[in-house]
Amino acid sequence: MRAPAITDPARRGLAAAVAVVVLILAGVAGLETIRPPAARPASAPESEFSAGRAFQQVQAIARRPHPVGSPANDEVREHLLTTLRGLGLTPEVQDTVSIEGAGLSAGAGGAGLARVRNVIAQIPGTSSTGRVFLVAHYDSVQVGPGGNDDAAGTSTILETARALLAGPRPRNDVVLVLTDGEEACLCGAKAFVDQHPLARDGGVVLNIEARGSSGPAIMFETSAGNSGLIGAYAHAAKPVGTSFAVEIYRLLPNDTDFTPFRESGFAGMNAAYIDGAAVYHAPTDVPAAMNRDSLQHHGANTLAVTRELAGRDLAPLVGSDGGDATYFPVPGLLVRYPGALVRPLAILALVAVAALAWLARRRRLTGGRRLLKAGALTLVPIVVAPLLAQGLWFLLTEIRPPYAQLPIDPYRPGLYRVAVILLSAAVVLGWFALLRRRLGPAALAIAGLGWLAVLGIVLAAFVPGGSYLAAVPALAGALTGLFAVSTRGRLPIVAVTLGGVVATVILLPTVIMLFPALGMGLGAAGAFLTVLLGLALLPVIDLIHPRAGGQRGLEALRSRRRAALPALAAVVAALVCTVTGLAVDRFDAERPALTQLMYALDADNNTARWISEEPAVHDWTGQFVRGEPHRVDDTLPSFGPEQVRTGDAPAAALPAPALTVESDSRTGETRTLTVRLKPQRQARLVTLHVAAGTPVASATVGGRTMPPREPIDGAWGWGFVFHAPPPDGVEVTLTVRATGPVRFRAMDGSDGLTELPGFRPRPAAVGIVGSHTSELLAVAKTYTF
Repeated sequence: MRAPAITDPARRGLAAAVAVVVLILAGVAGLETIRPPAARPASAPESEFSAGRAFQQVQAIARRPHPVGSPANDEVREHLLTTLRGLGLTPEVQDTVSIEGAGLSAGAGGAGLARVRNVIAQIPGTSSTGRVFLVAHYDSVQVGPGGNDDAAGTSTILETARALLAGPRPRNDVVLVLTDGEEACLCGAKAFVDQHPLARDGGVVLNIEARGSSGPAIMFETSAGNSGLIGAYAHAAKPVGTSFAVEIYRLLPNDTDFTPFRESGFAGMNAAYIDGAAVYHAPTDVPAAMNRDSLQHHGANTLAVTRELAGRDLAPLVGSDGGDATYFPVPGLLVRYPGALVRPLAILALVAVAALAWLARRRRLTGGRRLLKAGALTLVPIVVAPLLAQGLWFLLTEIRPPYAQLPIDPYRPGLYRVAVILLSAAVVLGWFALLRRRLGPAALAIAGLGWLAVLGIVLAAFVPGGSYLAAVPALAGALTGLFAVSTRGRLPIVAVTLGGVVATVILLPTVIMLFPALGMGLGAAGAFLTVLLGLALLPVIDLIHPRAGGQRGLEALRSRRRAALPALAAVVAALVCTVTGLAVDRFDAERPALTQLMYALDADNNTARWISEEPAVHDWTGQFVRGEPHRVDDTLPSFGPEQVRTGDAPAAALPAPALTVESDSRTGETRTLTVRLKPQRQARLVTLHVAAGTPVASATVGGRTMPPREPIDGAWGWGFVFHAPPPDGVEVTLTVRATGPVRFRAMDGSDGLTELPGFRPRPAAVGIVGSHTSELLAVAKTYTF
């Protein structure tokens, strides 16, 4: 439909201004729903969560990098134990060996294991119906102190426990699980789930994470059948989460400590703040980088949801088969409805749009041919805007190649995000201005709603939790359009504005959340949703569109030019944002360009190589590596099939890991070997691989039976990566089908390249990417027994 006809220019201008103001207010209200609350000071009441108090814990935890097995990690663990004892709890340390909690290490040359030491404490309930588990990991990556990832989660749990203990004792048991080895292999969470008595009966898990330094705490993952859980989450201090985020995350190959719990049948939810991701896993992830409002949001929500769950009968939530809910935040509440309504709602939206098209034709506002042409041409903005967004990112990485090495986003991505939104708006406005006189505003508006309704149907079939993004705005636009077409006077203006308000409140916050979730590298997703919002707002856009009336010739041409001005202005503004973004987002000591380098010594022939995984080699890294990417799994099987660049390096005087035989027995064509792999220096990890062509029938590593695994395609076959090896080494028992000698490739890895011969220090504006192999110093040797 078209905006209601008002012939008086003054009245039309007033109506347009009111509609714009209302939509702006709706947008502000929508964005307020995803804005973190202000941080509470350390003087806040004892029963409340205080980011001020929690931040003191962050500072104590994230003083320096503390990966699993490191002396720094021992210090952090002692601090946690002291803090929990100070709260009157009796914490324990689960010291064990665990196999990976997900397939993270498998791609790096074998199964992952680690010696982990989880810190566990329980707040007993008064009449428990089950257990609520608060989970976060206290280890960091090897190159960063983990000020956000995951000192934020660990401090949230400590402060939540303090606040819980300051009030009445909860009905249900609350178990604090501070895991070790998450960054290496999720091994701490897996150890708790598989081995600890408190995990035997399952329960409800709240996992607290961070993948950045700012933004709202988003509940982005749940267990299946989440209807009851979402009802509990609605009691959060400020719930920010959408069923669309859950659907997207389920499609991604990402894992957190929540994964082992979910896969073991626990119910639960996973939350994180994710903006400011340039510090993710990097040395710049320091406490000072943290936005304390984000920490407050994390904690206030965790405390509120924990209190809600701790007072409920948990039995209906654990193992629930009630289906997934659809949910999203709007000002003042979390809208939620059963998943069973998704398809009927999508179908209703399509029927409503069809009814609108029929009524518009009946009222002679448009015709069938115009509707068909408009429907086909509406694909133009839907396709062009995402392509322009991807083109913008390509241009940015060409101008500033180090952007490609950043984990998710530039340090200051805000202006680039605005540029994508402006480009998308320019496409919609230009498309509308070009076709409005030819096809009519009614046909274009109905076509836009039609594509929204069709997308709602498609999403309902394949991504049901995201169907509301298209179906609800389409339904609101169609119903208000039917009202506008059927009535006279000022009410139609109110109707089309109301339809725009619904679309704005639903889509705008999702657009803003999607940028940090997927990064500028996938800015097309944000552009696509921006176009959907633009299509839903076409009736209001038509209201503010200059009227050509019966003008012809030069006057009509001038009118069309005026109509194109908003699109041109949006393009100019996008260009200004891009140029300004490049000017303000420069690399310096606080926000360095990220590089990745490691060193590998082959003890068989005393030769060494520099190795880099950088997709586009930085100038600094180019001093060490050259040539095209290639595989190195012939001598470094822990790399698997990864493509890297290499360069010759001076051989350092470093001892190779020792591999000794402790027992050897043969039965026919089967041989059972027990060997001990022991690093001869302080090592973060060790690896062991068997030569390809030697079938491994069974294996036990560190007392843990290894699961079956396909051999690596290359010179070496079965193998494993063991993080935080014990001082006396790792015992490995293998049963192989071989009567002759068996070849092994052993490797150990430590951190720090600065003392190596030939190393040149990084300039102040050059930093370290948060890769698991950054700064790795590896020594490998072949053994035959």
